[in-house]
Amino acid sequence: MGIIPYLHRYGENLVCIYVVYVGGNLVKSLNTIQKKITNFIKPIVPEDYVKLHKDLLRKAIVTTTAVVSLTVAYHTVSAENPTSRDMATIYHVYVNDNYVGTVNNKEVVEATIQKKINSKQGQYAEEYEWTIGNDIEYVEETAFRPSFNNEQTIKNVQSSIQVLVETAAIVVNNEPVAYLEDLTLAQEAIKQLKLKYIDEQTLSQVEKSSATTEALPPLQEGESRIIDVELSKDVAIETVKAKPTDILTVDQVVALLQKGTLEEKKYEVQEGDVLGLIANEHNLTLKQILSLNPDIQEDTVLQIGQPLNVTVYEPYVEVVVKKEVYERVSIPYQREVKQDDTIYKGDIKVQQDGKEGEKLVNKIISIQNGQPAAEEVIQEEILQAPVNEIVLKGTKVIPSRGTGNFLWPTYGGYISSKQGYRWGKFHKGIDIAQPYDRTIRSSDNGIVEFAGWDGGYGKKVVVNHRNGYKTIYAHLSNINVSVGDTVERGRKLGIMGSTGNSTGIHLHFEIYKNGRLQNPLDYVR
Repeated sequence: MGIIPYLHRYGENLVCIYVVYVGGNLVKSLNTIQKKITNFIKPIVPEDYVKLHKDLLRKAIVTTTAVVSLTVAYHTVSAENPTSRDMATIYHVYVNDNYVGTVNNKEVVEATIQKKINSKQGQYAEEYEWTIGNDIEYVEETAFRPSFNNEQTIKNVQSSIQVLVETAAIVVNNEPVAYLEDLTLAQEAIKQLKLKYIDEQTLSQVEKSSATTEALPPLQEGESRIIDVELSKDVAIETVKAKPTDILTVDQVVALLQKGTLEEKKYEVQEGDVLGLIANEHNLTLKQILSLNPDIQEDTVLQIGQPLNVTVYEPYVEVVVKKEVYERVSIPYQREVKQDDTIYKGDIKVQQDGKEGEKLVNKIISIQNGQPAAEEVIQEEILQAPVNEIVLKGTKVIPSRGTGNFLWPTYGGYISSKQGYRWGKFHKGIDIAQPYDRTIRSSDNGIVEFAGWDGGYGKKVVVNHRNGYKTIYAHLSNINVSVGDTVERGRKLGIMGSTGNSTGIHLHFEIYKNGRLQNPLDYVR
């Protein structure tokens, strides 16, 4: 059996812990010993003492390696009357709450830290404000014959601490995104970012105006002014610790905030590449890749080896310029459509012309990174209301079957050539020339069967009257109908012309019945 005493200062008293053990079988797992001793001590030793001096208890547990039965005695003695001349003070050292060792003098740790700081200072020409980026904590203990290891603790401290510099961080939505040497440079970076989208004089005026509570004078018609320049996200400047290699210049920070990156990914054009394929492979739209490479167009011939920027910019923050304007603007008129059964279906007629109105508008325009983003109307005054356009839309059904009574296909004119042989060839129809209006109209109701170019006929229209008759209108200069259109008797088909094999401006007109050519003069006069 053995007794191990542990004497420790606790508040105004010295605490003595006796661990009584009986030798016997060796317990294989120290975890088992720790659990047993911890559970045994809990009801005896105050909980706050256990929490504060868990390392002392851990040392007692580790020392007791062969345990069969345990007895722990706990009592206090006056700190003013220590019972032993072997009492000494030691310091348990923690780096970021992690135990790294025990020393008998804090100054050896402080000297180690300062030595590492001095070493870093010698590597940089800049006069940075150096510090360590770790929390160092010392837990003082006065104990009976305590153990410590200065050399090992110093090594552990050297490998655990990180030497950093005091910097000014630009924080976007509570996340540091860029570091500068000091607050002045950080403020300058924010200013330069804003100056990308507004001139310095205007920015100065806006800042002065924001600092006063005086209301701005009302704008007159045609006037405008910048009333605010802000950032699209919450941006703050905070003093933080960072690596010197993380510190950027003002220009670098401005570029980083604008683009979200300082590195542009490049792609070299390969044989067989086309712009659309390159964009697709990098998850870009054609519009995006053209925007990233302003020196090329959609139809630019790419060269093998040509570098293309394929970096998608995602700005950390954008500049929002708010502009107040007071201007006269037009009010667009609406189009009102009414059904009319006196007008054939497919036709429309304007009953009343539309007219725009006018109003005076006082509004605030938000311009984000140089592009209009939103508008807020403060006040508006209607000067003249718009007049709606009224359109009559025909609903009358056009009969697609002919009546058999044919209309003269032009407005006036004379027969310049009849049906029959001429110049050694048979002339299939009649030619009508010199009308007072060159409009060509359908001789009867029907459906357009052909509308287009046909060799010697030139521009030609064929109307199927769906009663066995068909009519042909040739040499037109312009066609006003399409295949499938239903046309009524007298409907405009096109304009007289001289296309195809023609000796002058005229209409060539033919009539067929059940597929057999007819003499048009038997039907029209």
